[in-house]
Amino acid sequence: MMGKKRRSSVDKGEGATTTSSKAKKSRNTGRKSKEPDPEVTNESVFGVFLREAGVTLKQAGTSNEIGVDQVVFQKRIQKQLQKSPRYPGIVQEFTAGLESHIEDPERFRNCLLPCVPRLSDGDSSHVSSFQESLLRMLLGIEMLQTFIINILLEKFPEFMFDGTGDGGLSIPHTIINQFKWLDRVVDSKELAAKLMELVSVAPVEVQRDIITSLPEILEDSQHNDIARELNSLLQENTQLTVPILDALSSLNLSSSLLTEVRGAVMLTLAAVQLEDLPVVVKFILHSVSASDAYEVVCNLRKKLELEQCVLPPLLQASQSRMKSKGSAASSSTPSAGSSQDSVTLILDGIKSAVRFQKMISEAWLKAIESVDEEEDHKVVDLLVLFILHSTNANHSRRGAERVLKVKVRTGLIQEALLQRTFRDYAQVMRGYFPSILALAQSLLRSPDPCVVPFGGHMYRHSFRAFDSYCQQEVVGSLVTHVCSGMGGEVDMALELLCGLVTEKPSEMVLYAVFVKGILDYMDNLTPQQIRTLFHLLSSLAFGQQQQGSHIQDDIHIVIRKQLSSTVPKYKRIGIIGAIRIVGSMGATRVKVKDTQKGSLPQETLRQVTALLELVKSSSESSPEAAALYYDELANLMLSSTLDPEVEQNIEKSVIDDFQVDFVVDLEPEIAGSFPFTPCVMYDLEGQGNNIAINLLPLLAESVQTKGEQQSQTTKVHKHVSPLCLSPFFRLLRLCEHKQHQGDLDEIDGLLGCPLILTDMDVVEKMESLSKVEKEFLCTLLFYTINWFREVINAFCQQKETEMKMKVMTRLQNITYLQTLLERALAETPGYVPPVANFDGESTDAVTLSSAAPVNKAKKNGTGKKRKAPGKNSSESSSQLEEMTETDKTQQEQPEKEKEKEIRQGVSLVSYRQFFRELDLEVLDVLQCGLLSRSLLDSELHTKVREEVMLGPAELVFLLEDLHRKLEFSLTAAPAKRPPFFKGKTDKSMGFSHLQQKSSKHIASYCVQLLPALCSHLENCHNHFQTLLSDNNGVVDGPSTDVQQHHLMSSCYQLLLQVLNATFSWSGFSQPGHRSLLKKALGVLAERLKEKVAELTLDQLVKHSFKYLMNFRSTLPSLSTALCLSQLLSTVSEKGGNSAAYREQTASLAKIFLGQVWVTASGQRERGIKFNEALHTLLKIYLEHVDDVLKAVEEIAKVGVSELINASKDESSASWPTLNRQTFLMFYKVLMAELEKAIKKIPAGKVSDNTEAQSEKLMTWELAVNDFHVLVKLVMEFDSRPVLNVCLKYGRLFLDSFLKLGMPLLDNSFKKHMEEVQSLLQTFQRSTRLLHHLCGHSKILQDTSLTNHVPALKKSLELFIYRVKAMLTLNNCQEAFWIGNLKNRNLKGEEILSQRSQESDEEEEEEEEEEQRSLLPQDQSEDEAMETDSEESKTVNREEDLDPDDIVEDSD
Repeated sequence: MMGKKRRSSVDKGEGATTTSSKAKKSRNTGRKSKEPDPEVTNESVFGVFLREAGVTLKQAGTSNEIGVDQVVFQKRIQKQLQKSPRYPGIVQEFTAGLESHIEDPERFRNCLLPCVPRLSDGDSSHVSSFQESLLRMLLGIEMLQTFIINILLEKFPEFMFDGTGDGGLSIPHTIINQFKWLDRVVDSKELAAKLMELVSVAPVEVQRDIITSLPEILEDSQHNDIARELNSLLQENTQLTVPILDALSSLNLSSSLLTEVRGAVMLTLAAVQLEDLPVVVKFILHSVSASDAYEVVCNLRKKLELEQCVLPPLLQASQSRMKSKGSAASSSTPSAGSSQDSVTLILDGIKSAVRFQKMISEAWLKAIESVDEEEDHKVVDLLVLFILHSTNANHSRRGAERVLKVKVRTGLIQEALLQRTFRDYAQVMRGYFPSILALAQSLLRSPDPCVVPFGGHMYRHSFRAFDSYCQQEVVGSLVTHVCSGMGGEVDMALELLCGLVTEKPSEMVLYAVFVKGILDYMDNLTPQQIRTLFHLLSSLAFGQQQQGSHIQDDIHIVIRKQLSSTVPKYKRIGIIGAIRIVGSMGATRVKVKDTQKGSLPQETLRQVTALLELVKSSSESSPEAAALYYDELANLMLSSTLDPEVEQNIEKSVIDDFQVDFVVDLEPEIAGSFPFTPCVMYDLEGQGNNIAINLLPLLAESVQTKGEQQSQTTKVHKHVSPLCLSPFFRLLRLCEHKQHQGDLDEIDGLLGCPLILTDMDVVEKMESLSKVEKEFLCTLLFYTINWFREVINAFCQQKETEMKMKVMTRLQNITYLQTLLERALAETPGYVPPVANFDGESTDAVTLSSAAPVNKAKKNGTGKKRKAPGKNSSESSSQLEEMTETDKTQQEQPEKEKEKEIRQGVSLVSYRQFFRELDLEVLDVLQCGLLSRSLLDSELHTKVREEVMLGPAELVFLLEDLHRKLEFSLTAAPAKRPPFFKGKTDKSMGFSHLQQKSSKHIASYCVQLLPALCSHLENCHNHFQTLLSDNNGVVDGPSTDVQQHHLMSSCYQLLLQVLNATFSWSGFSQPGHRSLLKKALGVLAERLKEKVAELTLDQLVKHSFKYLMNFRSTLPSLSTALCLSQLLSTVSEKGGNSAAYREQTASLAKIFLGQVWVTASGQRERGIKFNEALHTLLKIYLEHVDDVLKAVEEIAKVGVSELINASKDESSASWPTLNRQTFLMFYKVLMAELEKAIKKIPAGKVSDNTEAQSEKLMTWELAVNDFHVLVKLVMEFDSRPVLNVCLKYGRLFLDSFLKLGMPLLDNSFKKHMEEVQSLLQTFQRSTRLLHHLCGHSKILQDTSLTNHVPALKKSLELFIYRVKAMLTLNNCQEAFWIGNLKNRNLKGEEILSQRSQESDEEEEEEEEEEQRSLLPQDQSEDEAMETDSEESKTVNREEDLDPDDIVEDSD
C-alpha cells in the first residue's frame, strides 16, 4: 500500500498521458468489446514467470493486465527466481527475456504504463485501485533492480529526441518517473553517475526533467555529491538554472556546501534570464543562516539589477507599435507586462523571506543602511523598504520608516530615484500602495524639514501613477494633513494639492468635494494658508476648463457668508477668499481660434466686477477690512496675470481715489482745529512741490469721528481713515508698475512729497501732554514711519541716482523717527498702536480690546521702569531688553539702548507687528557703500551726491530686518514643532509678503547680497582696527564716540548673524542646492583667492574658514565673538571633513574666553545678555575641544582657584571672563559637558584586554576627579542656583557611572585593584558631599532644591548596593559593611534637629554611605573631617582582608 500511495502522489507528471491512454483504451474496447485482447505468446523464462506471478502481457496498444496485488506479484517473482535450480543464472535469462520483449516500441510503451487490473466478470465498472507499471514493479525487486536500471538507461537515448508521442506520452519523462520514490536503491551512486551522464547529452527539456527528479530518485547519502555536480553544471548552463535550483532546494545539504552552492548561484545572477530570476532570489534568501544573512543580502542587493529588467516607457511604446504593425519581434525580448510580472514575483520572494525570517528583514535594513553614496542606491532599495513596511512585524515596519527618514535626511535617497521607481514599476508598486501612503504621511508629519518634501514627492507620484482609488486616498490623506493645523504639514499638503490641480486638473476635479471639506477647518489656518486654499479651490471651480463648476455655488455661499460677518476674523477670510476667486476668474485666458488673444467672456467679467464691488462695499465699514482689501488686491496684482480689462477696472478707481482721499494741495495756512499745530515736514522736492500727504488732519478727523459715534455728517460724507494710507499706496504703485512695465514716473512725486505733521520738538515736552495727546502723537509717528516704509518699498529699485538719494533720505527719516517714537512710547503707558498688518490674528486682540493685553502690560511696565532710573545704566538697559524682547532670538536688536545716553525710550522690538513689512527688494540698498561717520550734515550731503552711501544707523535698520526675514524663512534644521499652548502665536506677523516666496528664492537672494555683506563686514573690521590703532590698542580711548561705537558694534554683530543664518539653511544639505552652496562659499573664498571656479567644496570651505578667521582680532563685544564662533562652526560643517576645523574653533573660543571685554565707556561687559553669550561660547569651546575632561579640569582647578584667591570684584587671571557674577554660567556648562563626556566613554566588556581596561579606568579616574573638584566648589559658592546645578547634574553623573562605569569595575577589579580602589575612594568623597547637600537642602526648605533630593538619594542607595554586588562578584564580600551616616550640612556640622528625633524612620535607609578604603595618611584636614563624619565601609586587597585591618571611625 505504501508503494501505491507514493506512486499516486508523485507520478502526477504522467497523469495527462495516463488519462489519454485510458481514453484510447476505452474507445478500443468499445469497438471490440466482444473480442478478447491479444496476448503476448512468449514462452521464455520472462513470459512464464510473469504469467505465473499474475501479469498478462498484452500488445497492440493495450495495457498489461495484473490479476494480483503488486506486492504479491513482486514476492512471487523474487521467490521464483531464488528457488530456480538455475539461480543466479536465471536472473540473466529473465532480464534477457525482458530486454527482447521491449525491443518493440509498442510493448516497451506498454511496460512503462500502469498495469490494468484483470476483470473476472467482464464488468468494466468495477475497476480496482491503481497499479504500477510492469517495469516499476520489477525495479522494486532488489536482485533485478540494477539490471533493469541499466536496460532502461540504455533504451533512454533511443527516445531522447522524439518529443511527445501519440496521446501526449513522453517516453523519456515516463522512464525517469520509473526511478522515483523506489523503496530502496541498491546502487545509488552508480545511478546518480549514469543520470548525470544522460544530462550531459540530453536536450534541454529532458535535462530539466532529469534534474528536477533527482531529489525524488536518489538517497540522502548521494545528496552532497549530486549537489556539487549540479553546482558545476549551473555555472556552465544558465538555461538549467530553475530546475537545478528546484533540485537543490529539495536536497539535504551540509551548511558548508550550501554556502558554496549559494556563492556559485550568486555569481551567475547577472546572466540569469529575467523569468528565472524569482526562483534564484527565492533560493538565495531561503538558504541563509543567521550568521551569513547580512553578507548574503548585501551581495544579492549588489547583483540584483532591477533597472535592467524593465524597459523605459519610450522603448516600451515603440516596441508595442512594432508589434502592432506585425513586425517579428524577438521572442527572447520580454514585454513590459511580463517583465513587470517577473519583478512582482521577485518581490514576492523577498516578501515571503522577510515575513517569515526576522534575520533577513534585519539584514535588508542593515544592507540598505550601510550604503553611503547616493549613486549606489538602487530601485530595489526603495521597493524593499516598502515591502518591509508592508509586513505585519512591528520591528520591520518601524525599521523601514527609520531607515528611509535617515537616508532622505542625508540626501542619499532622492526624488530622482523615487521618480524612476514609479516610472518603471508602477504596476509592481500598486500592491504596496498602503505602505507608500503610510510612509508619505509619516514623512509629511516629520518635524525635520529635510524629509518633508520627500513625503510630498511620494504623494505626487502616487497620484500620477496609480488608479482612481489610490488618487482618492491620496487626496483624502492630503486633506487630513491640511486639517491637522500643524504649520509645516499644512503648507506642504496645500502646496501639493495646488501642484496636482495645475498638473492634473481633470483628475483633481473628481475629488473637488474632498478639498471643499477643508472650508470647515479654516479656523486653524494662517492667512497665507487661507490664500493658498482659496487659490486651490478657485482654480478647481473657476479654472479655464470650468470642470469644477459643481462647487462654484458652495464657494460663493461661503464667501458671502464670511464677508457679511461682523467678526473681523471671518470677514478677513471672506476678503482673502474673494480676492483669490477674482484672481482665478479674471486670469488671462489662453488664445482662442477666432481672436488674436483670449479675452474674458462678458458674463465672467461682470461676475468679477460684481465680486470686487461686493468686497469693497463689505469692507468700507471697517478701516481694517478696507486696508486688508487693498493689501490683498495688491498681492493679486503682484502675483497673478489678470485679464487686461480686469486690470483696467481696478486701476481706474485706484489713482483717482488715492488723490482724493490722501493728497492735498499745499496752502499757506492749514485750516481746522487739531491737537497739535500742523506743519509741513520732510519735503525733498524743494520749491517746485505743491502737494502733501494729508496725515495730521485725517488722523484728527478719524479720532473725532470715533468720539462722535457715527453722527449724521459721517453718514453723508465718506470717512477716510489714515489706516488705509499705506495699503492704498501699495496697491496704487503696483497698479502703476503693472501698467507701465515697472516705470513709476507717474507717481514719483510721492517719494519726495512732504507730509502734514507737527513739529517733532513736542516729543521733548511729552511729560506735559495729556494722555489723549500723547497717544495721538504716538499714532502720528507710527503712521509716518509706515508711510515712509511703504514709499521705500515702492522706489527702492529705481536706478536714477537722485531717486536713490531720496530713498536713502527716507531711510534716515525712519531711523530718526524711531528714536522719537521710542521716547514717546516710554511716556505713554497702556498705548495700543494702529494696526499695520491686517491679515494676522493679533488684529483681533488689538481692535476688539481697549484694555492692554499682557504684552502691552509688559511694555507699559518697561516704559515706567525706563523712566525711573534716569539716564540708562548698562544693567538696567539689559534687563529692559530682556523683558521687552518677545519670542525673538537673544541677539536680535543687539542692546540697542545700551551705553547710549542720547536715546531714552523703550525698545521697539515688541512693536514690530505694528510696522509695515519691508519688501525683500528693499535690501538691495545694502549694496551701497558704508559711511564711516553717521553725522550727515549739509556739506557731507553735497559731497556724497555722486555716490549714494549708507550710514551706520540705516545699515543697522536694514540688517535687523534682513536678519528677522532669514530667521523666519530659512529654517535651521531640525525644525521646531509649535508647542501645544502656542498654537495661536503670530510669529508670521509682518511676513505676509515674504511667506509667498520660497526659501530657495530667499537663500539665492542672500547669496547675491553676500559680496555687499562681506564689504560691510570688512568696513566694520577696518573701523575697529583703526580705532584700536588710534587708541594704542585700548577700546575705550578718549577719542571713542560711544554712539558711533555702539552702532558699528551692532552692524558687526548683525552681519555675522546674517551670514550664519544664511549658511545654516537646511536646504544646503540637499544635493539639488549644492551648486548654490558652492556659489555662497565661493563669495567668501574670493575675498582671499582670485580664482575659485575650479575648487572643490572642501577647498571652498577651507578658504572661507580662513577668510572669516581674519575678523577675530577686532571684535568689539563677547556677543559678536560668539556670532563669529557660531558662523565658523556652521561653515566648517558644510564640508566633508568638519573634524579638521574643530581644533581651530576650540582654540578661538578659548581666546575669546580668555579676553577682557569692555564697553566703549570703559566698563566691563556684564548683564544677562553677556552671561547668555558666555554660556553658549563656553559650550562651543567644550564641544570642539579634543579632551573635554582635561579642559574641565583646567578651568575647575586653575581658573576657579584663581577666582577664589582673588578679591571680590576681580576675575580669574587665566580666564578673565570667569568672575563671581559669571561663575554660575561656567559651573552649569562644566557640569553638563562633564556628564555628556562620560556618556561617550566606551562601556567595559568582558573581552577587553588589560591595556584597554587600564585606558578606560584612567579616563574614568580623570572624570571622577573632575566631578569631585566641581562638587567641592559648592562649599565656596553656596548660592541656591549653584546648589541646584550640583544636585541636578550630580544625580545624572551618578546614574551614568552606575550604568557605564560599574560594569568596567566588575571586569577589571582583579587585574587593576589599586586603580579601582583609588577611583572608588575619590568618588566616595563626592557622594558624601552630595549627601551633605541633601541635608542642607532640607534645612533651607527650598522646593527648587528639595525636588532633586529623593531621586538623588535613590541613586546614592543604588550605588551602595552596586558596589556590594561588584565585591561579591569578585569574592570580596567580606570587605563590605554598612554603618549609619549622620546628617550634616555643607560645613560638616551635624544637623541637630534630626539627632533629637527619637524615631529614626528613613534615617538609616536614606543616609547610608560607604568608605571603601582607608584614606591615605597624608590627607588634608578637610578630608579627615569628612572621613570622621561617617561610618566607614572598607575595601582592601584580598590578601589584606584581615578583620583587624578594617578600621571603624565614628563620631
